[in-house]
Amino acid sequence: MKTTLRQAGTPIGLFLILLFFTMQLPETFLTPRNLLNVSQQISMLAVVAFSMTVVMVMNDFDLSVGSMASLSGIVAATMFAAGFPVWAGIAAALAVGLFGGVLNGILVSLIGILPFVATLGTLTIFSGLAFYVSDGRTIFGRDIPGEFSGLSRSGIPLDSFGLEGLKLPSLTIAAFAVLAVIWLTLEQTNYGRRLYAIGGNVEAARLAGIRVHALRLSAFAVTGLGAAFAGLMYASRVASANPTQGAGLMLDAIAAVFLGMTMGKEGEPRVLATLVGVLILGILDNGLTQMKVDSYIREMLIGATVIAAVAISSFRRKN
Repeated sequence: MKTTLRQAGTPIGLFLILLFFTMQLPETFLTPRNLLNVSQQISMLAVVAFSMTVVMVMNDFDLSVGSMASLSGIVAATMFAAGFPVWAGIAAALAVGLFGGVLNGILVSLIGILPFVATLGTLTIFSGLAFYVSDGRTIFGRDIPGEFSGLSRSGIPLDSFGLEGLKLPSLTIAAFAVLAVIWLTLEQTNYGRRLYAIGGNVEAARLAGIRVHALRLSAFAVTGLGAAFAGLMYASRVASANPTQGAGLMLDAIAAVFLGMTMGKEGEPRVLATLVGVLILGILDNGLTQMKVDSYIREMLIGATVIAAVAISSFRRKN
């Protein structure tokens, strides 16, 4: 019974947050338009958090995802400005993310550097590259083709559901597609089960014949690719790219995964639980913004949420 209550704590917290903002903002918060807006706002964070779950399954983490998202957006925008077609800019950005993830994987799994140290170093490298490639400026205007920025403005019309003039945003659809792929990979394949085995006991996994180094490297590659995809989503949404636009994604993504871990029976990362963590952070931010709470107070609350989530997760694992 106690275990069930502990696992239900995070969903209950989400419900209470929804209830609080609904009472405080009865005319604007719990409306279809605002909920669709929230889903679009959190889509980039969701993609990064889902991808981060893959490495955190193995008790690793990646501090470089924010700077990788920024770098990928900059690479795509720079190629657009140089006259390359949209597909080429997108492909280059994803390739950069994949390469960055593989680099993290090599540093951690093959060379043996601690994930904190390795990804802290690559965070700085990717951030520096973003400033170097962009010359420290924001790329926008005519340099961003309309067909690229238009990707984020499309969606599925909801008129048939009685929601005239509203549509399910394409960014939300993309985030759910990533969620489905990662859920299937982690929960329904041998690959996912091996990742969980590594997270449970890396030495036992090695003795069982699991290729620990290769799997850790591949997990970091997935996370890098996810960060790059989120960077493209963000650049498309705001029709611009700058070297710092992904800076806040890393902390929020880790917070979302830890919040989700409080729901697991063994305190393990699960991608559907990560979704609950993303929703908590996104709804908090949206509600506090509507209440005109200062941005620095919102950041303090998110930081407190991270501490609480880590503390609860650590307590769960010890008990």
